[in-house]
Amino acid sequence: MDFIWILFAFVCGYTLRLIEMPPLIGYLFAGFFLHFIGVEPVDSLQTLADLGITLMLFTIGLKLNVKDLLKTEVWASTLSHMTLWTLLAGSAFLLLASLSIPYFSDLDLKSAALIGFALSFSSTVCIVKLLEESGEMKTRHGQLAIGVLVMQDIVAVLFLVAATGKIPSIWALGLFGLVFVRPLLNHLLMRAGHGELLPLAGFFLALGGYELFSLVGVKGDLGALVFGMLLSTHPKASELTKSLLSFKDLFLIGFFLSIGFTALPDWSMLGMAAILAVLIPLKYIMFFGIFTRLNLRGRTSYLCALALSNFSEFGLIVAYLCVDSGWLSKEWLVILALAVSLSFILTSVVYRSAHSFYLRHKEKIKSYESNTPLPSDIFVQPKDSEILVIGLGRVGKGAFNALHSIVGDNVWGMDADRSRIQKFQQKGLHVFYGDGEDADLWCKMDVKNIKLVLLALPSIEDSLNIAEQLHSANYPGEIAAIARFPDEHKQLVDGGIHTVFNFYTEAGFGFAEESLQLINHPKAAAD
Repeated sequence: MDFIWILFAFVCGYTLRLIEMPPLIGYLFAGFFLHFIGVEPVDSLQTLADLGITLMLFTIGLKLNVKDLLKTEVWASTLSHMTLWTLLAGSAFLLLASLSIPYFSDLDLKSAALIGFALSFSSTVCIVKLLEESGEMKTRHGQLAIGVLVMQDIVAVLFLVAATGKIPSIWALGLFGLVFVRPLLNHLLMRAGHGELLPLAGFFLALGGYELFSLVGVKGDLGALVFGMLLSTHPKASELTKSLLSFKDLFLIGFFLSIGFTALPDWSMLGMAAILAVLIPLKYIMFFGIFTRLNLRGRTSYLCALALSNFSEFGLIVAYLCVDSGWLSKEWLVILALAVSLSFILTSVVYRSAHSFYLRHKEKIKSYESNTPLPSDIFVQPKDSEILVIGLGRVGKGAFNALHSIVGDNVWGMDADRSRIQKFQQKGLHVFYGDGEDADLWCKMDVKNIKLVLLALPSIEDSLNIAEQLHSANYPGEIAAIARFPDEHKQLVDGGIHTVFNFYTEAGFGFAEESLQLINHPKAAAD
């Protein structure tokens, strides 16, 4: 039975990949198809799904800055959107009930408001998957989206307490003392090394946080998130995240498959789910309007609203509680499962062309911006820069330091990770915050004196998008990028990048060249 899941997940995901669509859509189709042909799910599928979500929240915590949650644009946008959406969506459902639309006709004020509330949440799984695949987790809009999702998670905890009547244990107050345990967790992670013990430590901490919070009557997923946040400033946080990446992605396939096993729909239920999916543009409009009113830039508002415009798997939890309490018919659980699946598909398809759409319509989108931008959205202009390194991860940091030792302050660095930028600035180095895929950044930046741009980014999609932005801004200099695999070389060159370095080949060449100098080899001296 396990092989059947793997077979269908692979075939469906691979098929969608061939037509350049996100594989997660294929996993959703696989789940519904397996259910349709009569395959029965077993407990191990749900276990995989739960593990995937727990690891995902733990890795989100590793990348999350607690201060971001206290920003007005995070908590104010979350609470105002959820309130307005619940009112408007609930009113729309009551209107459909008055028109005797099937399934809606049984709704009263309470059940309509609950469905509206359930659909106000955005999918953490879907959004994080999109942001990770596009390399946008650390960008301004990516961090804003994650902040909103975390705030929604907090609201979810409060709702579950109120709906189930399960008040957390008095011992839950002791969770505030976890801040004093942080040095112990930091020491544990530092001593875990770099081998198989590191991802095992990640599993231990993620599941340990889940179990600890569940033990005192608090949502376990929140515990995994909090434990990740406690370690977010640790030097090995990034390495730990990467060591868990493959496990998380593999287990999350179980989550997408499990949605298809929620219930078997008929055509009328699919029609009702399509009616709910029609409301998704309204969700986008509301998010975009709230973000721009909070003085966020048009591009940030547009991309973040687009990512958040879907329905959440949490809606299924709300629906289950309502069905169990007799407030909704069991058919609504199927309808909401279908609506969630449709929203995943829409978001995955539409977000793929988000940046190219913005490039074509940026003036219209920017017209909704406030005249007083937030301080964090003001661009920094690099002065006397001849070389610009974009991406200051391990490869970019090495390239920046090497160039700085040769040309001094004529080299500047740019990265979308603010915490990384702060570390460089504390050393007095010329770096600034910026998202290379931001068309507004290149329009406002004077690039005529820059002779070379190095794209030290792990995703070739990011490098290609930035190259497109540079060419659109009439950048006259050279562009160099890195590739990890041979098949990426041609794609980058065809995308307008002048020089492509293979990450592994160049690392080996540099290692050999430096080693020859140890024995004063004539070849090394000649070079």
